[in-house]
Amino acid sequence: MPNAYSAAVSAWLSKFETALAKSDTQAAAALFADKCYWRDLVSFTWNIMTLEGRPAIEAMLKETLATVKPSSWKIEREATATDGVVEGWFTFETAVARGRGILRLKDGKCWTLLTTMVELKGYEERKGPKRIMGAEHGVAKNRKNWLQLKQEEEARLGVTEQPYCLIVGGGQGGNAGARASQDATPREQWIFQGQNNVLRPRAHRPRS
Repeated sequence: MPNAYSAAVSAWLSKFETALAKSDTQAAAALFADKCYWRDLVSFTWNIMTLEGRPAIEAMLKETLATVKPSSWKIEREATATDGVVEGWFTFETAVARGRGILRLKDGKCWTLLTTMVELKGYEERKGPKRIMGAEHGVAKNRKNWLQLKQEEEARLGVTEQPYCLIVGGGQGGNAGARASQDATPREQWIFQGQNNVLRPRAHRPRS
């Protein structure tokens, strides 16, 4: 059985989802407290934005609901409460993505809401059994090792295959972008750092 805090979070999410499904932005905004904040990371606004107050939240929803089409708002784990503030994690979906968020309630109304995009539908991260394997075990005649396959791929790129995107700069931001190569994005990414130095999102390995 969910605790009272989880029930409160689930009830709020259900009301919020109903209002959004009806495109009733006024009813959705009314679920927020007088002093409230919504921090969105890409999922609704395709930007990093903080909305303050009901009017700003309602205006954003009017602009985005038709294309975002949010749905499937579900509590993710047991909610907790500290100093009268109920906090719960949840998941949701949009027309093109899946997301996670945190809801904080004061007296049954939303004080702060965080929504973040986790993955694009159709381009989910290849992890677990779907991850690209760095080694293949077992016996196979004429099988090429990791280094040979890597060299063949590098020989194709820029000649018969073109990179999907070019990232200039191999610092923190650039290398974060390279992580997209682990997702089901089409083709390849190149990162350029410094002069005549190409960094790619794979480590160099000795022949084995």
